[in-house]
Amino acid sequence: MTNFQSYENLIDGRSQPAMDGETIDVIDPATGEQFANIPRSKTADVASAVESSERAYRQVWQKTSATDRGRILHRFSDLILQHQQELAAQECRDTGKPMKQALADMVTCARYFEYYGGAADKLHGETIPFVSGTTVLAVRVPHGVTGHIVPWNYPGQIFARSVAAALAAGNTCVVKPAEDACLTPLHFAKLALEAGLPAGVLNIVCGLGREAGAALAAHPSIAHLSFTGSTSTGAAVAEAAARRHAPVTLELGGKSPQIVFADADLDQAIPVILNAIVQNAGQTCAAGSRVLIERSAYDKVMSLLAARFAALKVGPGREDNDVGPLINRVQQQKVQRLIDEAVGDGIQLVAQGQLVPNASRQGCFVLPTLLGGVFPDHSIAREEVFGPVLVALTFDSEEEAIELANGTEYGLTAAVWTRDGGRQLRMAHAIDAGQVFINNYGAAGGVELPFGGMKKSGYGREKGIEGLVAFTTVKTIVLKHG
Repeated sequence: MTNFQSYENLIDGRSQPAMDGETIDVIDPATGEQFANIPRSKTADVASAVESSERAYRQVWQKTSATDRGRILHRFSDLILQHQQELAAQECRDTGKPMKQALADMVTCARYFEYYGGAADKLHGETIPFVSGTTVLAVRVPHGVTGHIVPWNYPGQIFARSVAAALAAGNTCVVKPAEDACLTPLHFAKLALEAGLPAGVLNIVCGLGREAGAALAAHPSIAHLSFTGSTSTGAAVAEAAARRHAPVTLELGGKSPQIVFADADLDQAIPVILNAIVQNAGQTCAAGSRVLIERSAYDKVMSLLAARFAALKVGPGREDNDVGPLINRVQQQKVQRLIDEAVGDGIQLVAQGQLVPNASRQGCFVLPTLLGGVFPDHSIAREEVFGPVLVALTFDSEEEAIELANGTEYGLTAAVWTRDGGRQLRMAHAIDAGQVFINNYGAAGGVELPFGGMKKSGYGREKGIEGLVAFTTVKTIVLKHG
Protein backbone atom coordinates (compact mmCIF):
# COMPACT_ATOMS: atom_id res chain seq x y z
CA MET A 1 0.00 0.00 0.00
CA THR A 2 1.47 3.33 -1.07
CA ASN A 3 0.85 6.69 0.58
CA PHE A 4 -1.09 5.05 3.39
CA GLN A 5 -2.54 7.58 5.81
CA SER A 6 -4.34 7.41 9.15
CA TYR A 7 -6.98 10.10 9.55
CA GLU A 8 -8.39 11.40 12.83
CA ASN A 9 -11.55 13.12 14.02
CA LEU A 10 -11.53 16.90 14.33
CA ILE A 11 -12.90 17.87 17.74
CA ASP A 12 -12.47 21.25 19.42
CA GLY A 13 -10.02 22.32 16.72
CA ARG A 14 -7.69 19.34 17.24
CA SER A 15 -7.14 16.08 15.40
CA GLN A 16 -8.00 13.18 17.70
CA PRO A 17 -8.19 9.39 17.26
CA ALA A 18 -11.19 7.46 18.54
CA MET A 19 -10.97 7.20 22.33
CA ASP A 20 -10.64 3.41 22.20
CA GLY A 21 -8.18 3.55 19.30
CA GLU A 22 -10.32 1.50 16.90
CA THR A 23 -10.23 2.27 13.17
CA ILE A 24 -12.11 1.53 9.93
CA ASP A 25 -10.35 0.62 6.69
CA VAL A 26 -10.71 3.06 3.79
CA ILE A 27 -10.97 1.17 0.47
CA ASP A 28 -10.41 2.52 -3.04
CA PRO A 29 -13.57 1.33 -4.87
CA ALA A 30 -11.71 1.31 -8.20
CA THR A 31 -9.11 -1.22 -7.04
CA GLY A 32 -10.40 -2.83 -3.85
CA GLU A 33 -7.19 -1.78 -2.05
CA GLN A 34 -6.99 -0.18 1.38
CA PHE A 35 -5.20 3.16 1.29
CA ALA A 36 -6.10 4.74 4.65
CA ASN A 37 -8.02 4.31 7.86
CA ILE A 38 -10.38 6.50 9.86
CA PRO A 39 -11.48 6.44 13.51
CA ARG A 40 -14.26 4.10 14.53
CA SER A 41 -15.84 6.54 16.95
CA LYS A 42 -18.37 5.53 19.57
CA THR A 43 -20.78 7.25 21.96
CA ALA A 44 -18.01 8.84 24.05
CA ASP A 45 -16.39 10.43 20.99
CA VAL A 46 -19.73 11.85 19.86
CA ALA A 47 -20.40 13.18 23.36
CA SER A 48 -17.02 14.93 23.36
CA ALA A 49 -17.78 16.57 20.01
CA VAL A 50 -21.23 17.70 21.12
CA GLU A 51 -19.82 19.12 24.36
CA SER A 52 -17.24 21.06 22.34
CA SER A 53 -19.92 22.48 20.05
CA GLU A 54 -22.13 23.41 23.02
CA ARG A 55 -19.26 25.30 24.60
CA ALA A 56 -18.36 27.04 21.33
CA TYR A 57 -22.00 28.03 20.80
CA ARG A 58 -22.42 29.61 24.22
CA GLN A 59 -19.03 31.23 24.53
CA VAL A 60 -18.19 32.29 20.96
CA TRP A 61 -20.51 31.66 18.03
CA GLN A 62 -23.69 32.95 19.66
CA LYS A 63 -21.86 36.23 20.27
CA THR A 64 -20.40 36.48 16.76
CA SER A 65 -22.26 38.96 14.56
CA ALA A 66 -24.04 37.72 11.45
CA THR A 67 -21.75 39.92 9.37
CA ASP A 68 -18.64 38.30 10.82
CA ARG A 69 -20.11 34.82 10.38
CA GLY A 70 -20.69 35.63 6.73
CA ARG A 71 -17.13 36.87 6.26
CA ILE A 72 -15.71 33.64 7.69
CA LEU A 73 -17.88 31.60 5.32
CA HIS A 74 -16.68 33.67 2.38
CA ARG A 75 -13.07 33.01 3.34
CA PHE A 76 -13.93 29.32 3.66
CA SER A 77 -15.39 29.40 0.15
CA ASP A 78 -12.23 30.97 -1.23
CA LEU A 79 -10.05 28.31 0.41
CA ILE A 80 -12.13 25.50 -1.12
CA LEU A 81 -11.54 26.99 -4.56
CA GLN A 82 -7.83 27.39 -3.86
CA HIS A 83 -7.60 23.70 -2.86
CA GLN A 84 -10.15 22.32 -5.32
CA GLN A 85 -7.67 20.15 -7.21
CA GLU A 86 -6.43 18.24 -4.15
CA LEU A 87 -9.93 18.07 -2.67
CA ALA A 88 -11.29 16.64 -5.93
CA ALA A 89 -8.48 14.09 -6.17
CA GLN A 90 -9.20 13.02 -2.60
CA GLU A 91 -12.94 12.66 -3.22
CA CYS A 92 -12.29 10.85 -6.50
CA ARG A 93 -10.20 8.20 -4.76
CA ASP A 94 -12.50 7.94 -1.75
CA THR A 95 -15.76 7.57 -3.71
CA GLY A 96 -14.64 6.47 -7.19
CA LYS A 97 -16.34 9.33 -9.04
CA PRO A 98 -14.64 10.74 -12.17
CA MET A 99 -12.27 13.67 -11.62
CA LYS A 100 -14.30 16.06 -13.75
CA GLN A 101 -17.31 15.45 -11.55
CA ALA A 102 -15.29 15.71 -8.34
CA LEU A 103 -13.93 19.07 -9.52
CA ALA A 104 -17.45 20.27 -10.33
CA ASP A 105 -18.55 19.14 -6.86
CA MET A 106 -15.83 21.24 -5.20
CA VAL A 107 -16.89 24.33 -7.14
CA THR A 108 -20.45 23.72 -5.94
CA CYS A 109 -19.24 23.30 -2.35
CA ALA A 110 -17.51 26.68 -2.55
CA ARG A 111 -20.72 28.18 -3.95
CA TYR A 112 -22.71 26.96 -0.93
CA PHE A 113 -20.42 28.78 1.48
CA GLU A 114 -20.41 31.86 -0.76
CA TYR A 115 -24.21 31.86 -1.00
CA TYR A 116 -24.90 31.36 2.68
CA GLY A 117 -22.05 33.67 3.65
CA GLY A 118 -23.87 36.40 1.75
CA ALA A 119 -27.21 35.47 3.33
CA ALA A 120 -26.01 35.32 6.95
CA ASP A 121 -26.87 38.94 7.76
CA LYS A 122 -30.15 38.91 5.83
CA LEU A 123 -32.21 36.74 8.18
CA HIS A 124 -34.77 39.33 9.18
CA GLY A 125 -37.52 39.10 11.77
CA GLU A 126 -40.75 41.08 11.80
CA THR A 127 -43.01 43.18 14.00
CA ILE A 128 -46.58 42.08 14.62
CA PRO A 129 -49.48 44.49 15.30
CA PHE A 130 -50.96 43.69 18.70
CA VAL A 131 -52.85 45.49 21.46
CA SER A 132 -52.26 49.15 22.14
CA GLY A 133 -49.24 49.86 24.29
CA THR A 134 -47.22 46.86 23.14
CA THR A 135 -44.62 46.12 20.47
CA VAL A 136 -44.27 42.53 19.36
CA LEU A 137 -41.11 41.21 17.73
CA ALA A 138 -40.83 37.85 15.98
CA VAL A 139 -37.12 37.16 15.64
CA ARG A 140 -35.32 34.25 14.04
CA VAL A 141 -32.81 32.52 16.31
CA PRO A 142 -30.54 29.50 15.74
CA HIS A 143 -31.40 26.08 17.18
CA GLY A 144 -28.03 25.75 18.94
CA VAL A 145 -26.00 22.60 18.26
CA THR A 146 -27.07 20.87 15.06
CA GLY A 147 -26.23 17.32 13.95
CA HIS A 148 -25.43 16.45 10.34
CA ILE A 149 -25.35 12.86 9.08
CA VAL A 150 -23.77 12.98 5.62
CA PRO A 151 -23.96 10.15 3.04
CA TRP A 152 -21.21 8.67 0.90
CA ASN A 153 -22.44 9.60 -2.57
CA TYR A 154 -21.76 13.35 -2.35
CA PRO A 155 -19.73 13.78 0.86
CA GLY A 156 -18.49 17.24 -0.13
CA GLN A 157 -21.67 18.70 -1.56
CA ILE A 158 -24.07 17.43 1.08
CA PHE A 159 -21.70 18.49 3.86
CA ALA A 160 -21.60 21.97 2.34
CA ARG A 161 -25.31 22.42 1.73
CA SER A 162 -26.32 21.69 5.33
CA VAL A 163 -23.29 22.94 7.26
CA ALA A 164 -23.04 26.25 5.37
CA ALA A 165 -26.69 27.05 6.10
CA ALA A 166 -26.44 25.97 9.73
CA LEU A 167 -23.32 28.06 10.40
CA ALA A 168 -24.74 31.10 8.60
CA ALA A 169 -27.84 30.93 10.80
CA GLY A 170 -25.65 30.91 13.93
CA ASN A 171 -25.64 27.22 14.88
CA THR A 172 -22.63 25.10 15.74
CA CYS A 173 -22.30 21.74 14.00
CA VAL A 174 -21.34 18.14 14.69
CA VAL A 175 -20.93 16.14 11.48
CA LYS A 176 -20.90 12.35 11.15
CA PRO A 177 -19.82 11.52 7.60
CA ALA A 178 -20.56 8.11 6.10
CA GLU A 179 -17.85 5.59 6.96
CA ASP A 180 -17.30 5.01 3.21
CA ALA A 181 -16.49 8.68 2.50
CA CYS A 182 -15.05 10.73 5.36
CA LEU A 183 -12.00 12.33 3.78
CA THR A 184 -13.51 15.43 2.16
CA PRO A 185 -15.43 16.53 5.31
CA LEU A 186 -12.26 16.10 7.39
CA HIS A 187 -10.29 18.22 4.93
CA PHE A 188 -13.05 20.84 4.87
CA ALA A 189 -13.00 21.15 8.65
CA LYS A 190 -9.29 21.99 8.62
CA LEU A 191 -9.86 24.62 5.93
CA ALA A 192 -12.67 26.09 8.05
CA LEU A 193 -10.21 26.61 10.92
CA GLU A 194 -7.82 28.28 8.49
CA ALA A 195 -10.66 30.57 7.40
CA GLY A 196 -11.09 31.70 11.01
CA LEU A 197 -13.92 29.49 12.22
CA PRO A 198 -13.46 29.22 16.00
CA ALA A 199 -12.51 25.83 17.43
CA GLY A 200 -15.53 23.72 18.36
CA VAL A 201 -17.96 25.47 16.04
CA LEU A 202 -17.53 22.61 13.56
CA ASN A 203 -16.62 19.11 14.75
CA ILE A 204 -16.23 15.97 12.61
CA VAL A 205 -16.69 12.50 14.09
CA CYS A 206 -16.06 9.46 11.87
CA GLY A 207 -17.55 6.07 12.57
CA LEU A 208 -20.20 3.52 11.70
CA GLY A 209 -23.78 4.65 11.31
CA ARG A 210 -25.11 2.15 13.84
CA GLU A 211 -22.59 3.42 16.42
CA ALA A 212 -21.53 7.05 15.92
CA GLY A 213 -24.53 7.97 13.77
CA ALA A 214 -27.01 6.50 16.21
CA ALA A 215 -25.27 8.22 19.12
CA LEU A 216 -25.49 11.60 17.35
CA ALA A 217 -29.18 11.14 16.47
CA ALA A 218 -30.01 10.25 20.08
CA HIS A 219 -27.87 12.85 21.85
CA PRO A 220 -30.07 15.08 24.03
CA SER A 221 -28.11 18.26 23.21
CA ILE A 222 -28.57 18.03 19.43
CA ALA A 223 -31.28 20.61 18.78
CA HIS A 224 -31.80 19.84 15.09
CA LEU A 225 -30.79 16.95 12.83
CA SER A 226 -30.08 16.96 9.11
CA PHE A 227 -29.96 13.51 7.49
CA THR A 228 -29.46 12.44 3.89
CA GLY A 229 -29.55 8.74 3.10
CA SER A 230 -31.81 5.73 2.75
CA THR A 231 -35.50 5.75 3.58
CA SER A 232 -35.12 3.05 6.24
CA THR A 233 -32.24 4.76 8.04
CA GLY A 234 -34.07 8.09 7.78
CA ALA A 235 -37.01 6.58 9.65
CA ALA A 236 -34.67 5.39 12.42
CA VAL A 237 -33.06 8.85 12.68
CA ALA A 238 -36.46 10.55 12.82
CA GLU A 239 -37.61 8.12 15.52
CA ALA A 240 -34.53 8.82 17.65
CA ALA A 241 -35.07 12.57 17.30
CA ALA A 242 -38.79 12.28 18.00
CA ARG A 243 -38.09 10.67 21.38
CA ARG A 244 -36.58 13.97 22.47
CA HIS A 245 -38.82 16.20 20.30
CA ALA A 246 -36.03 17.50 18.08
CA PRO A 247 -36.83 18.68 14.53
CA VAL A 248 -35.35 16.80 11.59
CA THR A 249 -34.73 17.48 7.91
CA LEU A 250 -34.76 14.25 5.89
CA GLU A 251 -33.60 13.95 2.28
CA LEU A 252 -34.13 10.34 1.34
CA GLY A 253 -34.54 8.14 -1.71
CA GLY A 254 -36.05 8.70 -5.12
CA LYS A 255 -37.28 7.03 -8.30
CA SER A 256 -37.45 10.16 -10.38
CA PRO A 257 -39.20 10.12 -13.78
CA GLN A 258 -38.10 11.71 -17.05
CA ILE A 259 -41.37 12.09 -18.99
CA VAL A 260 -40.81 12.34 -22.76
CA PHE A 261 -43.69 13.35 -25.03
CA ALA A 262 -43.64 12.81 -28.78
CA ASP A 263 -43.17 16.55 -29.43
CA ALA A 264 -40.04 16.78 -27.24
CA ASP A 265 -36.80 18.21 -28.62
CA LEU A 266 -34.80 14.99 -28.50
CA ASP A 267 -31.51 16.66 -29.41
CA GLN A 268 -31.85 18.56 -26.16
CA ALA A 269 -33.44 15.81 -24.09
CA ILE A 270 -31.35 12.70 -24.80
CA PRO A 271 -27.97 13.91 -23.44
CA VAL A 272 -29.66 15.23 -20.30
CA ILE A 273 -31.61 12.03 -19.71
CA LEU A 274 -28.40 10.02 -20.07
CA ASN A 275 -26.42 12.22 -17.68
CA ALA A 276 -29.23 12.19 -15.13
CA ILE A 277 -28.76 8.44 -14.58
CA VAL A 278 -25.03 7.88 -15.14
CA GLN A 279 -23.79 10.88 -13.14
CA ASN A 280 -22.01 9.55 -10.05
CA ALA A 281 -22.67 6.02 -11.38
CA GLY A 282 -26.36 6.53 -10.66
CA GLN A 283 -25.66 6.90 -6.94
CA THR A 284 -27.81 10.01 -6.63
CA CYS A 285 -31.09 10.33 -4.73
CA ALA A 286 -32.40 12.58 -7.50
CA ALA A 287 -31.16 10.39 -10.36
CA GLY A 288 -33.55 10.30 -13.30
CA SER A 289 -33.90 6.54 -13.06
CA ARG A 290 -37.16 6.11 -14.99
CA VAL A 291 -37.83 7.33 -18.52
CA LEU A 292 -41.53 7.39 -19.41
CA ILE A 293 -41.94 7.67 -23.18
CA GLU A 294 -45.04 8.43 -25.22
CA ARG A 295 -45.67 5.24 -27.19
CA SER A 296 -45.39 6.83 -30.65
CA ALA A 297 -41.88 8.10 -29.82
CA TYR A 298 -40.67 5.01 -27.95
CA ASP A 299 -38.62 3.34 -30.71
CA LYS A 300 -36.84 6.56 -31.66
CA VAL A 301 -36.04 7.58 -28.09
CA MET A 302 -34.79 4.11 -27.18
CA SER A 303 -32.60 3.92 -30.29
CA LEU A 304 -30.94 7.23 -29.41
CA LEU A 305 -30.48 6.25 -25.77
CA ALA A 306 -29.13 2.81 -26.66
CA ALA A 307 -26.42 4.30 -28.87
CA ARG A 308 -25.28 6.60 -26.06
CA PHE A 309 -25.33 3.85 -23.42
CA ALA A 310 -23.27 1.55 -25.62
CA ALA A 311 -20.61 4.26 -26.04
CA LEU A 312 -20.10 4.83 -22.31
CA LYS A 313 -16.67 3.93 -20.90
CA VAL A 314 -16.58 2.49 -17.37
CA GLY A 315 -13.40 2.51 -15.30
CA PRO A 316 -11.33 4.27 -12.63
CA GLY A 317 -12.52 7.77 -11.81
CA ARG A 318 -9.02 9.21 -11.72
CA GLU A 319 -8.76 8.45 -15.47
CA ASP A 320 -11.94 10.49 -16.06
CA ASN A 321 -13.96 7.69 -17.60
CA ASP A 322 -17.65 8.37 -18.19
CA VAL A 323 -18.68 6.21 -15.23
CA GLY A 324 -16.64 5.18 -12.19
CA PRO A 325 -17.10 2.31 -9.73
CA LEU A 326 -19.86 2.02 -7.19
CA ILE A 327 -18.90 2.89 -3.63
CA ASN A 328 -18.31 -0.64 -2.30
CA ARG A 329 -18.73 -4.35 -2.98
CA VAL A 330 -22.11 -4.58 -1.22
CA GLN A 331 -23.58 -1.84 -3.41
CA GLN A 332 -22.08 -3.37 -6.55
CA GLN A 333 -23.55 -6.80 -5.82
CA LYS A 334 -26.95 -5.35 -4.95
CA VAL A 335 -27.23 -3.37 -8.21
CA GLN A 336 -26.00 -6.27 -10.35
CA ARG A 337 -28.49 -8.61 -8.68
CA LEU A 338 -31.38 -6.22 -9.46
CA ILE A 339 -30.31 -6.05 -13.13
CA ASP A 340 -30.02 -9.83 -13.37
CA GLU A 341 -33.39 -10.38 -11.72
CA ALA A 342 -35.11 -7.94 -14.08
CA VAL A 343 -33.63 -9.61 -17.17
CA GLY A 344 -34.54 -13.00 -15.75
CA ASP A 345 -38.14 -11.80 -15.44
CA GLY A 346 -38.32 -11.01 -19.15
CA ILE A 347 -37.38 -7.33 -19.15
CA GLN A 348 -35.32 -6.40 -22.22
CA LEU A 349 -31.65 -5.51 -21.75
CA VAL A 350 -31.39 -2.87 -24.50
CA ALA A 351 -27.82 -1.61 -24.08
CA GLN A 352 -24.87 -1.49 -21.70
CA GLY A 353 -21.65 0.50 -21.44
CA GLN A 354 -18.15 -0.96 -21.79
CA LEU A 355 -15.55 -1.66 -19.12
CA VAL A 356 -12.17 -0.21 -20.09
CA PRO A 357 -9.44 -2.86 -20.55
CA ASN A 358 -7.26 -1.67 -17.66
CA ALA A 359 -10.05 -1.68 -15.06
CA SER A 360 -9.17 -3.77 -12.02
CA ARG A 361 -11.18 -6.94 -11.51
CA GLN A 362 -11.29 -5.98 -7.85
CA GLY A 363 -13.04 -2.69 -8.68
CA CYS A 364 -16.71 -2.24 -7.82
CA PHE A 365 -17.87 -1.65 -11.39
CA VAL A 366 -21.37 -2.09 -12.80
CA LEU A 367 -22.01 -1.46 -16.49
CA PRO A 368 -24.52 1.34 -17.10
CA THR A 369 -27.65 -0.46 -18.24
CA LEU A 370 -30.72 0.54 -20.27
CA LEU A 371 -33.75 -1.71 -19.71
CA GLY A 372 -36.78 -1.57 -22.02
CA GLY A 373 -40.32 -2.85 -21.98
CA VAL A 374 -40.40 -2.58 -18.20
CA PHE A 375 -43.60 -3.63 -16.46
CA PRO A 376 -44.96 -0.76 -14.31
CA ASP A 377 -45.52 -3.06 -11.33
CA HIS A 378 -42.05 -4.68 -11.46
CA SER A 379 -39.74 -3.88 -8.55
CA ILE A 380 -37.10 -2.44 -10.92
CA ALA A 381 -39.68 0.20 -11.96
CA ARG A 382 -40.72 1.08 -8.42
CA GLU A 383 -37.74 0.64 -6.10
CA GLU A 384 -34.59 2.75 -5.89
CA VAL A 385 -31.63 0.92 -7.45
CA PHE A 386 -28.98 3.55 -6.67
CA GLY A 387 -26.84 2.53 -9.61
CA PRO A 388 -26.49 3.38 -13.33
CA VAL A 389 -29.71 1.64 -14.39
CA LEU A 390 -32.37 3.39 -16.50
CA VAL A 391 -35.75 1.70 -16.93
CA ALA A 392 -38.05 2.64 -19.82
CA LEU A 393 -41.86 2.51 -19.75
CA THR A 394 -44.50 3.69 -22.24
CA PHE A 395 -47.67 5.77 -21.92
CA ASP A 396 -50.48 6.86 -24.25
CA SER A 397 -51.91 9.96 -22.56
CA GLU A 398 -51.11 12.73 -20.11
CA GLU A 399 -53.28 11.02 -17.53
CA GLU A 400 -51.38 7.76 -17.85
CA ALA A 401 -48.04 9.59 -17.70
CA ILE A 402 -49.09 11.29 -14.45
CA GLU A 403 -50.29 7.98 -13.00
CA LEU A 404 -46.97 6.33 -13.82
CA ALA A 405 -44.93 9.29 -12.58
CA ASN A 406 -46.75 9.26 -9.24
CA GLY A 407 -46.88 5.46 -9.06
CA THR A 408 -44.03 4.95 -6.59
CA GLU A 409 -43.52 5.67 -2.90
CA TYR A 410 -41.09 8.46 -3.77
CA GLY A 411 -41.46 12.09 -4.81
CA LEU A 412 -38.12 13.87 -5.04
CA THR A 413 -37.60 15.23 -8.57
CA ALA A 414 -39.08 14.88 -12.05
CA ALA A 415 -38.62 16.20 -15.58
CA VAL A 416 -41.13 16.83 -18.38
CA TRP A 417 -39.99 17.04 -21.99
CA THR A 418 -42.57 18.71 -24.28
CA ARG A 419 -42.99 21.83 -26.40
CA ASP A 420 -46.66 22.22 -25.38
CA GLY A 421 -46.86 25.12 -22.90
CA GLY A 422 -50.20 24.13 -21.42
CA ARG A 423 -49.06 20.55 -20.95
CA GLN A 424 -45.87 21.75 -19.26
CA LEU A 425 -47.85 23.48 -16.50
CA ARG A 426 -50.50 20.77 -16.20
CA MET A 427 -47.82 18.15 -15.69
CA ALA A 428 -45.78 20.29 -13.30
CA HIS A 429 -48.79 20.82 -11.05
CA ALA A 430 -49.92 17.18 -11.19
CA ILE A 431 -46.61 15.47 -10.43
CA ASP A 432 -45.89 14.68 -6.77
CA ALA A 433 -42.27 15.84 -6.46
CA GLY A 434 -40.33 18.49 -4.60
CA GLN A 435 -38.71 19.72 -7.83
CA VAL A 436 -40.12 19.53 -11.36
CA PHE A 437 -37.98 20.53 -14.34
CA ILE A 438 -39.47 21.45 -17.72
CA ASN A 439 -37.21 20.71 -20.72
CA ASN A 440 -34.18 20.49 -18.45
CA TYR A 441 -33.03 18.49 -15.45
CA GLY A 442 -30.54 19.15 -12.71
CA ALA A 443 -30.28 16.50 -10.05
CA ALA A 444 -31.22 18.57 -7.00
CA GLY A 445 -30.98 21.77 -9.02
CA GLY A 446 -28.83 24.77 -8.15
CA VAL A 447 -27.62 26.01 -4.79
CA GLU A 448 -30.37 28.65 -4.81
CA LEU A 449 -33.28 26.25 -5.41
CA PRO A 450 -35.19 24.76 -2.45
CA PHE A 451 -34.74 20.99 -2.50
CA GLY A 452 -36.54 18.19 -0.72
CA GLY A 453 -39.06 15.45 -1.17
CA MET A 454 -42.62 14.30 -0.81
CA LYS A 455 -43.87 10.92 0.40
CA LYS A 456 -40.97 8.58 1.28
CA SER A 457 -38.43 10.95 -0.25
CA GLY A 458 -38.43 12.86 3.02
CA TYR A 459 -39.53 16.22 4.37
CA GLY A 460 -38.13 19.65 5.05
CA ARG A 461 -36.18 21.71 2.55
CA GLU A 462 -32.49 22.35 2.01
CA LYS A 463 -30.77 24.84 -0.30
CA GLY A 464 -31.85 28.37 -1.07
CA ILE A 465 -33.27 30.70 1.56
CA GLU A 466 -35.65 27.93 2.66
CA GLY A 467 -32.60 25.89 3.70
CA LEU A 468 -31.29 28.79 5.78
CA VAL A 469 -34.61 29.41 7.51
CA ALA A 470 -34.82 25.70 8.38
CA PHE A 471 -31.84 26.13 10.70
CA THR A 472 -33.68 28.73 12.78
CA THR A 473 -36.72 28.90 14.98
CA VAL A 474 -38.96 31.88 15.80
CA LYS A 475 -38.85 33.59 19.16
CA THR A 476 -41.71 36.00 19.95
CA ILE A 477 -40.94 38.97 22.20
CA VAL A 478 -43.82 41.06 23.57
CA LEU A 479 -42.86 44.48 24.96
CA LYS A 480 -45.42 46.38 27.04
CA HIS A 481 -44.56 50.05 27.16
CA GLY A 482 -47.85 51.87 27.74
